[in-house]
Amino acid sequence: MLTPLLENRFIDGRKVKDRILHHVSEYVKVHTNNAMIGKLVSVTIGDTPEVDVYIRNQKKAAEKVGIRFEICNWNSTASQEEVKRKLQSLNDDQEVLGVIIQRPIPKHINIRTLQSAIHPLKDIEGMNPASIGNIVYSDIAMAPCTAAASVELLKETGLTMKGLEVVMIGHSEIVGKPAAFLMMAEGATVTVCHHMTRSVAMHSRRADAVVVAVGKPNFLGPEMIKPGAAVIDIGINQVLDADGNTKIVGDCDTSAVKEVAGWVTPVPGGVGPVTVAMLMKNAISAHQKQLKAGWLTG
Repeated sequence: MLTPLLENRFIDGRKVKDRILHHVSEYVKVHTNNAMIGKLVSVTIGDTPEVDVYIRNQKKAAEKVGIRFEICNWNSTASQEEVKRKLQSLNDDQEVLGVIIQRPIPKHINIRTLQSAIHPLKDIEGMNPASIGNIVYSDIAMAPCTAAASVELLKETGLTMKGLEVVMIGHSEIVGKPAAFLMMAEGATVTVCHHMTRSVAMHSRRADAVVVAVGKPNFLGPEMIKPGAAVIDIGINQVLDADGNTKIVGDCDTSAVKEVAGWVTPVPGGVGPVTVAMLMKNAISAHQKQLKAGWLTG
C-alpha cells in the first residue's frame, strides 16, 4: 500500500482527462444549436481486434462530450488508391468533423500516404504532415494526441514551462519529435536523445523533466533522473509477471523512480487517458478551424 506522500507523486491522467472532456462538452453544448458539429469517423482496414480497446475508449469519450462517433471497417484487400478515394469522400462530407485511422493497417498500404490524404482541417489525430509541420511555427491546435498529452501532463505538475530543462528520450515521428517541438513552443529548453546518443543518462540527470517513449520496459531507472524531476512515461509494453500473467508497464521503472522523482505518470492511467481526451480537444479545434474557413454555418 502506497503512503499518501508517494501517491501524491503520481500525476492522475484520468483526472486530467475528465477536466479536458468537461471543457469539450461545454463547447459542444454551446455550439450545437448555432453551428453544426459533425461526427467523428473511425476507420479500420481489415480485421484488427487489437485496436478494439482504443476504438471503445474513443467512442466512450465522444459520447461523453456529445459528439457522434461512427465506426467504419474497410476490407483488408482494398487497394491504397481505393482507400484514398474513400478518405477523400470523408473530406468532402460536411457531416464529418474528423477522421481517425486506426493502426495497424495492411502492409500493402502506406500509412503516411493515408495520413496525407486526410484534409488538415479534419485531421484530429494531428498526423497529416501539414499538421506536424505547423508545430514548427508554434501552431499547436491540431497536434499529435500522444505528444500533446505529454505536454498537458507536464503542465499538470505546476512547473513553469518557460525555461524548463526537458530531456525527450525517443525521437519517433509521431511522439518524440512532435513532443519536443510542442515543448519548445511552450518555451522549454529541450534536448532530444535517441539510440545514437552516447550517454542518455548524462543528459537526463540534469533535466527538470524527462519524457520517455522508447518502447523498452523499465528503461528509465532512478539513477537516470535528478531528485525532484518530473517523469512523463509514454511507453506501453506488455510483459509477463512472476506468475506468467501479462501486465502493462511503461518505459520507466515506476516503483523505483517514484522514490526519486517529484512527479511521475503511472502506466496505465497516465498518458493513455489524456491521449483520448486530446483527440476530443482536437475535434473542437477542427470545428473552430472549419468555421473560420467558411466550411460551416454559424
